[in-house]
Amino acid sequence: MNAHTGRTQPLTLCPAADTPCEDARMNLMDILDPACIIAPLQSVEKQGVINELIDRLGEQGQVSDVQSLKDAVWSREQTRTTGIGHGLAIPHGKCASLKGQALAIGKPQEPIDFEAIDTQPVHLVVLLASPPDKTKDHIEALAHISRMMNDSVFREAIYNANTPEEIFALVGNQTV
Repeated sequence: MNAHTGRTQPLTLCPAADTPCEDARMNLMDILDPACIIAPLQSVEKQGVINELIDRLGEQGQVSDVQSLKDAVWSREQTRTTGIGHGLAIPHGKCASLKGQALAIGKPQEPIDFEAIDTQPVHLVVLLASPPDKTKDHIEALAHISRMMNDSVFREAIYNANTPEEIFALVGNQTV
């Protein structure tokens, strides 16, 4: 626990743990379409959840080649789990068929096994997709999501949200 902030240690996703990511300008609301929030998800297993979220991005016109994004995200997932702990998974990938960065959020009906590093089930899945030439933006978004979810009060509130509207409002009101 950090004595100054009262928060637990952050889930670091920055390239160098000693160097804070420069994402003060990052606003997740710029890349989150409320129609890309699914609560509850129909899928009950890891790959199904990833596919359901990517399908929603496709339905909303955020990605033109859904299968290439599924391949990219699943390839990344096979390298190392994106179940980062504290009930959160952030599957992510880069794909040329994206219009820009895109975010999809899904809340499983019941917590699911995402092979998380802390072995705990996942309560929320935040899928991030970026064009290949947006590596810096991709890393900044991952860091922003991580910091946002590091706030235990916010994390508990979003895990208890039952509708896409509640999740969207919580993300919109969160400052990190």
